[in-house]
Amino acid sequence: MRELVVVVYDGAVLLDAAGPIEVFSYASRFGADYRLRLASPGGRPARTKTGPTLAVDLALEELTGPVDTLLVAGGTARPIDPVLVGQVRRAAALSRRLTAVCTGSFVLAEAGLLDGRRVATHWASCAELAASYPALTVDPDAIFVQDGRVTTSAGITAGMDLALSIVETDHGATLAREVAKWLVMFVQRPGGQSQFSMWTRTPATRYEPLRRALDAVALDPAADHSVAALAERASLSVRHFSRLFAREVGTGPAQYVEQVRVEAARTLLESGDQGQEAVARRCGFGCTETMRRAFLRVIGVPPGAYRDRFRSTGIDLVG
Repeated sequence: MRELVVVVYDGAVLLDAAGPIEVFSYASRFGADYRLRLASPGGRPARTKTGPTLAVDLALEELTGPVDTLLVAGGTARPIDPVLVGQVRRAAALSRRLTAVCTGSFVLAEAGLLDGRRVATHWASCAELAASYPALTVDPDAIFVQDGRVTTSAGITAGMDLALSIVETDHGATLAREVAKWLVMFVQRPGGQSQFSMWTRTPATRYEPLRRALDAVALDPAADHSVAALAERASLSVRHFSRLFAREVGTGPAQYVEQVRVEAARTLLESGDQGQEAVARRCGFGCTETMRRAFLRVIGVPPGAYRDRFRSTGIDLVG
């Protein structure tokens, strides 16, 4: 039985804990061997950031080894509670594998557990994490990063991607695909955080119809995002939508969609083994020639040269 302990505390993000728990729970239904427990400092119920309180199974102080996986939920305010840090450091010494969701990486970093490692966190906290803990390296685009026995993820729902990757490592791709199918999630979502950070770098607009169109592009780069389709989502004429888009966003709709798709393709080329044709389809280009032209326009090099230059080895693995 694989002992899996999820660390929560007052101010933790509910989905940071609940999302991975659902993944591991469904994996156990399909034959995995996880035993899930929630722990908190002092064994106190943890009032989450959004209000609901989580009951826990034990106090962190009571935890004894061996622990297969220790997962720290994000949400902690800075400065970080030194009691939480100390107990996570102690629990880490009992654990084979350490994981953190979203800003849970700050807890591991404060405990000195990320020094010399490559890590991920929520795109909005990347700069703060890098500045606060210069001994680690932040990958601002990764959905999750495995470095040795430590795996960290981007924000909130990315914790489910992290959990699914652990299920695949522990029990194989077939079981992981079954869990992903049941939870209606990607086995490997297309694109990295860049598609969302670009989304949020776009100037804020007070026009909700336009925001709906922008959201649709960021959340599914491969969908139909022709100007006509985007205008229909915004319930505007094509002419009015195009003018509004250019005024509010600072670029045309087609250029914006192309940039989002290029960023999604960049991540697949960096971290995966899929051929360029498959990457082009997954990211909405349709064919490799369209993707090649887009890469040349946006970043100045073709996809093949980009992959040769920036592709990581393994599955986002360092060390």
